[in-house]
Amino acid sequence: MKPFKLYLFLSCISALALWGCGAYNFTGGDVGTATTFQVNYFQNYASQSPGSTFEPGLDRDFTLSLQDLILNQTSLDLVSTNGDLLYEGEIVEYRISPMTATAQQRAAQNRLSVAVNVRFFNKTKEDADFERRFSFFYDYEATAQLSSVRDEAHQVIFERINQDIFNASLADW
Repeated sequence: MKPFKLYLFLSCISALALWGCGAYNFTGGDVGTATTFQVNYFQNYASQSPGSTFEPGLDRDFTLSLQDLILNQTSLDLVSTNGDLLYEGEIVEYRISPMTATAQQRAAQNRLSVAVNVRFFNKTKEDADFERRFSFFYDYEATAQLSSVRDEAHQVIFERINQDIFNASLADW
């Protein structure tokens, strides 16, 4: 009889603990009363910034990665028009720079930097609107070609920039 009472007691405690977490979201995102979001296509204007280069497909890949992150971390539905939350902007920098040098005055490491200008509009909470620049980088060996590390670099950079956008727009951090 005692194991049954212990099991019943632990079950009740577990149920109460989980019920108390009902309003908690493990991603920390607070969508408020919003039910939909829209991510407009991020144009690639990086070549207009001195020292930056144009990377074909970067605009599409970045837009899709931001959509995926919001879909995966919220219960919001993606729409193509009239979203409660609207993300738009442009890629403003895509730059490769030498970071460290060897004794022979050669680059030992390069840095790929990406910067994105983002405008966020929240129809359900207008004081949350903002326009901000987000950026991140990826360092790689100078002996490697960018083409050999591009996919990994983009994944790392997009993950960080998109999480920063998410935190600024929905996590109130």
